[in-house]
Amino acid sequence: MAGNAVIHLSNVDVFQQKHLVLSNVNLHIEKDEFIFLIGQTGSGKSSLLKILYGDLHIGNGEGNIAGFDLKNLKESQVPFLRRKLGVVFQDFQLLTDRTIEKNLEFVLKATGWTDAKLINERIKDVLDKVGLRSKIKKMPHEISGGEQQRIVIARALLNDPEIILADEPTGNLDPETSEEIVTLLKQICQAGTAVLMATHDYHIIRTFPSRIIKCENGAILEGAQIA
Repeated sequence: MAGNAVIHLSNVDVFQQKHLVLSNVNLHIEKDEFIFLIGQTGSGKSSLLKILYGDLHIGNGEGNIAGFDLKNLKESQVPFLRRKLGVVFQDFQLLTDRTIEKNLEFVLKATGWTDAKLINERIKDVLDKVGLRSKIKKMPHEISGGEQQRIVIARALLNDPEIILADEPTGNLDPETSEEIVTLLKQICQAGTAVLMATHDYHIIRTFPSRIIKCENGAILEGAQIA
């Protein structure tokens, strides 16, 4: 990939099973960009994200993300790809039977960290970045939805990703908390991590003007406008 691109897709077809969802996708994202991904339900937003984190294979075309060739991505390479990405979902997917600290520790150990001192330091570092170090010993049910999403973002930052893929990260949050979450994602982007955020929330898009990509009629449209 040339320059500072973290994502480069060229003439990519996206399939869900045998159904063509998006055709001839061309997408180029630099490492310090913040991009909104919009489109109606079923328009292909989630399928596009699945291509990027290795959950779907690309059909025709060429694709590269964080140095990985998506066209020839082997199953054994997917865990290594995902260490270069941070993925944030609408439903927080925190492990409910353990503390915030143990949630983050679980991810680090699962991705190859073994030194207890380094693990402890990394957990405190990412919690500082999202402003929640004081919640380190709390259980997920003991903190608010907005705080849980901040923990999910902290989890996404653990392996110092090149890009965060956020799929409706404010979908379960009230408007004020949603703005706080997007402000945090913007700050992370300004520090050098690209962010691609799928959303239906046009208030958020108006509040935080950024590049917009729209999935519509089986294609991706650049520079989309919202009313």
